[in-house]
Amino acid sequence: MQIIARCPKCKITWMLDGTAADRRVSCQKCGTLFRVPKLDDVPKAKEIIKQAEGDVYVDESGKTFG
Repeated sequence: MQIIARCPKCKITWMLDGTAADRRVSCQKCGTLFRVPKLDDVPKAKEIIKQAEGDVYVDESGKTFG
């Protein structure tokens, strides 16, 4: 399974292996660290992203995105 990841900072997208789900990854271009959601959480993550468009999002561990 492939996961399409998009960096929240520089907006570059790339394909990740399915093992990246529920892990933190570093952007290959700018080095920003961000979390790839669990596969079960993808629908929830899409809704949060849609609601937070243009805002800053803080995850449960205090990391900020946006």
